[in-house]
Amino acid sequence: MSTPHAILIALLEKPSSGYDLARRFDRAIGYFWHATHQQIYRELGRMVESGWVSVVEDETAAATRKKVYCVLPVGREEVARWARETALGPDSRNVFLLKLRADAVIGPLGLADELRRLMDENHVRLALYREIEQRDFGATSLTRGQQLQYAILKAGIHTQEMWLAWAEEVRPLVESSAQ
Repeated sequence: MSTPHAILIALLEKPSSGYDLARRFDRAIGYFWHATHQQIYRELGRMVESGWVSVVEDETAAATRKKVYCVLPVGREEVARWARETALGPDSRNVFLLKLRADAVIGPLGLADELRRLMDENHVRLALYREIEQRDFGATSLTRGQQLQYAILKAGIHTQEMWLAWAEEVRPLVESSAQ
């Protein structure tokens, strides 16, 4: 559902051809939001039909007839609407990153409450993981299978701790845009 919005955000940052956009996804955006080249081209066609983007031929590349996609005002409004209205679930951190990217290019979108809610949910999940750790892995000797299960749980604990530390760092930026 958010792939078209990821594409719109990338185009707001820099109007691009489909090829250049796909390369940007491969090099940067794709580290937190994946889209295949085929998906990108398919979505670009849909966005043109929806009136979210326009296509202009790059005059500097007349020999190749390169098409450059530019976001129209209605596309910009769609990104803002999506960022404000799309509810996030417990595993929606990458969608929130995409919303932050939209905030960076469009301007303040009022994401502070959403960040606080995500932080609260992650604190609850971390507490649950810590309870499981105490309950199931407090023994001095664990079988190999238990050690592997504990390693998986520790990955979850570290992920929650790291995400919460990052959220604390970004919170002042998000909250300052709410004022």
